[in-house]
Amino acid sequence: MGYIKSAALEETGYVVLDRYNKEIDPKEWLDVEYVDWKSSGDTRFAPLASAKGEIECNGFWNHKPPRTDKDGVWIDSQIAIAPTLTARAQEPGANVGRCRIIELQPNTYADCLYNLHQDDNNRLNPDGTGWVVRGFFNLTDDTTSYFVLRENRTDPSEETRIALPAGAQLIVDTQRLWHAAAHYGTEPRYCLITSWESGPELDTYIAKYNGVNKVDSYPVDQETLDAGQIEQERRIAARAAALAARGQQEVTVMSEA
Repeated sequence: MGYIKSAALEETGYVVLDRYNKEIDPKEWLDVEYVDWKSSGDTRFAPLASAKGEIECNGFWNHKPPRTDKDGVWIDSQIAIAPTLTARAQEPGANVGRCRIIELQPNTYADCLYNLHQDDNNRLNPDGTGWVVRGFFNLTDDTTSYFVLRENRTDPSEETRIALPAGAQLIVDTQRLWHAAAHYGTEPRYCLITSWESGPELDTYIAKYNGVNKVDSYPVDQETLDAGQIEQERRIAARAAALAARGQQEVTVMSEA
């Protein structure tokens, strides 16, 4: 039967929406409660919706009873502080699973390439239902930072880089695409990440905000691109060698983040 998926994401695995142009009080992402949860860099997360309405970030399948990343329970203490962000996550009317704010400390393009990962969005998702994708709503004005997307983790020819000013909005099939952010500067980057179920509601939302599935990559000089690729390969090889020395083998595992 297969899953219900959004046609807008079929070709490239992502869409970029119109930029959100309204002011949001930074207290909505600074005053919520964070937990240590590592994903593609030095990160913390502040959950707005979780499996049982608790301040934790675990995959829904790690709870009892285990289930897929849908029907998240909103956390009253968190959404009271972040009503605008909650409304943004709920606006499409699509089923919401996990909804979190990520805090990412500064890193480099080379760090980003090493941290590229795919998400484990659809474990236990019943055949014939909507495929789970993720919305990214950038909160801070990270004008020199960008989101990196690749079909193949180590193939730079398949790379798209998406700029991350305040209000940047994109939807990504993060189980399909390898992704991470290169975040320059001295302050953390904050971004709202929402798991949405694909279906007519999400399709309508994408159309409403003029979603496009191809954009020009954020410009990065060739020297940085080449050096980043070399460093990614070096770190991957070093990790594989360290594992081999311990009698272990590299296993590609999707992230629960």
